[in-house]
Amino acid sequence: MSNLPAIAIVGASGRMGQMLIETVLASDKCTLAGVTERAGHDWIGRDVGACVGGQDIGVSVSDDLLDVAKSAQAIIDFTAPAATVAHAEIAAQARAVHVIGTTGMSKQDLTQIKAAARHAVVVRAGNMSLGVNLLTQLTQKVAAALDEDFDIEIVETHHRYKVDAPSGTALMLGEAAAVGRGVDLDAVSDRGRDGITGERKRGDIGFHAIRGGDVVGEHDVIFAADGERIVLRHLASDRKVFARGALRAALWGQGKDPGEYDMLDVLGLS
Repeated sequence: MSNLPAIAIVGASGRMGQMLIETVLASDKCTLAGVTERAGHDWIGRDVGACVGGQDIGVSVSDDLLDVAKSAQAIIDFTAPAATVAHAEIAAQARAVHVIGTTGMSKQDLTQIKAAARHAVVVRAGNMSLGVNLLTQLTQKVAAALDEDFDIEIVETHHRYKVDAPSGTALMLGEAAAVGRGVDLDAVSDRGRDGITGERKRGDIGFHAIRGGDVVGEHDVIFAADGERIVLRHLASDRKVFARGALRAALWGQGKDPGEYDMLDVLGLS
């Protein structure tokens, strides 16, 4: 029996689920504990290797995360808010590291995640890539260095299938800018302007969401003043960057004390 950490993947049939399965199988630092899908999905009971277009690997798709979690040291979760909250309770029961890339979560959802983190390691981030987390730090530092003569606008672009806006990454960047400015993001957030809005309010942080095609993820943080602009940008062209970051988080969390962490902790940047 392998002594390597065993990783469970939820939402196996999704774009990120399939990429995560591929990433775990290709790694020599972990094994695949199991994969799950929602009850009634046509993958249930089938070998996941065949489901993703390859050879059988001896791992069947399950609809019972509680059963899969018994043999898992970590659960990686890029699903939907309600599902992630339910998964957090199971991860806490199993004392498994819960890596959360799910976005669009409400304050109530996050309160429930915090409760689960009293019993297990939770690593949650709106974006798992190294580049975006460096961009987050840069955004905070630039916002701290510039006064409100510089308007802050965050523009994000994603594929047509993305269901939440602004993206989790855009909100991460907005929060970083707010921290840099020493303000509460909820108090200065300005989203989706339409119609006769009047002139821009000094100190606001604007958000704009573009959806189309197969764009993996693009984020610009614009600091605009009279006569000059500073633009910080991150472009993701392959979901593998998120899958690699999530796996890194799952491995980093082994042996850590229960609590909430983010990718800055994982990358040693906090």
